[in-house]
Amino acid sequence: MSQTAEREDDATVEARPPRTILGHPIGLANLLGVELWERFSFYGMVTILPYYLYYSLDEGGLGIPQPAALGFVGAYAGLVYLSTMLGSWLADRVLGMERMVFYGGFVVMLGHVALALLPGFGGVSTGLVLVAIGAGALKANASSLLGTLYARDDRRTDSGFSIFYLGITVGSFFGPLLTGLLNDSRGFHFAFGAAAVGMLLGLVQYVAFRRNLGTAGKAPGNPLPRTAITRTVVFAVASASVVAAALLTGVVNLSNLAQVLSIVVSLAAVVYFVVILTSPKVTKDERSRVRAFIPMFLSITVFAALFTQMFTAFAAYSDERIDWNIFGWTAPSSWLFLAETVWVMPLLAMASAIWVRLGDRAPSTPTKLGVGIMLSGICFLLFLPFAGGTGKTTPALYVFLILLILAVAEVLVAPIGLAVTTKLAPQAFRAQLMALYFIASALGSSLSGVIGSFYHSTSEFAYFLVIGLAGLAAGGLMFAFGPWIRRHLGRVR
Repeated sequence: MSQTAEREDDATVEARPPRTILGHPIGLANLLGVELWERFSFYGMVTILPYYLYYSLDEGGLGIPQPAALGFVGAYAGLVYLSTMLGSWLADRVLGMERMVFYGGFVVMLGHVALALLPGFGGVSTGLVLVAIGAGALKANASSLLGTLYARDDRRTDSGFSIFYLGITVGSFFGPLLTGLLNDSRGFHFAFGAAAVGMLLGLVQYVAFRRNLGTAGKAPGNPLPRTAITRTVVFAVASASVVAAALLTGVVNLSNLAQVLSIVVSLAAVVYFVVILTSPKVTKDERSRVRAFIPMFLSITVFAALFTQMFTAFAAYSDERIDWNIFGWTAPSSWLFLAETVWVMPLLAMASAIWVRLGDRAPSTPTKLGVGIMLSGICFLLFLPFAGGTGKTTPALYVFLILLILAVAEVLVAPIGLAVTTKLAPQAFRAQLMALYFIASALGSSLSGVIGSFYHSTSEFAYFLVIGLAGLAAGGLMFAFGPWIRRHLGRVR
């Protein structure tokens, strides 16, 4: 073939329009799939985790006191999100986002295998640590990798993240559905095994369609210099030693883990913002957008603190106060989260279409966040009519309808928060600003553990009232800061 013909063939390849799915980059399908299976495995595990911790040994659990167990679950959810810092740092400085997604999924699978096969505290500690590390590597990098498939001012971004979040929700629905049934019929360890199989399927799918991502996320955005390797290793070993010493000496234990983690995550967030805002690699416009992200960071934190009650106080409420009898059949208590995701799936599909149709006329991100947080607060207030009772007197249908409001709030906050974080990220900190989104979720989740440890059936009315009013106040503050945020966002909505 002549050189002219070769050049013509190359030009033809370059002229081909990029492959798309539903009008979006083809790589969306692969990232959606692997995140779907990761959420299948994670939520399938975490919705039964509180019961595994506080059920008695005769019931197949570990017999931990309920307040400590609920506080631990909130703290653990925070730890999972906090581990995104490590996963994002490794992606930006060492391995690149694309490889971190695969490695993270593999470690998640090993964690669920440990939960399924190893008994007692040894199995739960080994399994949960592995799941936390792996999920941290996968979650932040899958979302950041998706953001690289769109231009910064691409109007399809919010819609793409809504579709991505729909995949997350599908996994979040079927995971608890299956593990709840398996737990009731075969026990906790069979249910944990199903979570491991789910993550394995996600890895197989990711490898099979890896080529659809092209060169996105292959290289680290801010490679670590060779001269910094030694001090980085020393810092990692020293940090691990401090954590191990705190656990072995009892300074950090089940009773105070949520409080300690809340403090650690708060400090981590401050350090992250300072590092990004003072970096010479961040331009003036990028710095302005990061400042605008600060109040949105706080809003995402508040929403996470309210939403993660699904796995702390609401989990206990579901087990003790909700009548799950449906036409003579008693559904698993862990299906509370599943009942919320039933609403989220159609709402996400509607939202994706609405944001595309409205275009520049769509509400701004601060407005969406403010409305979402206020709706979360209203959701808590709607539990007041049944608060203070005894026994399983709250109708499941009533709770199902309340969760519609929480689902609307989730659609307005979670995918929109993911999308705006990728839009605001400085070029040198793309994965690490996404880590800040998950740090907000980590802080909110650990705070939910602190709050959830105070839940008791005798104080339900005060519990729901205070949290509901706090949600309304936080949403109102977001509206108040809206004009300032929009001024600093520039072209980003």
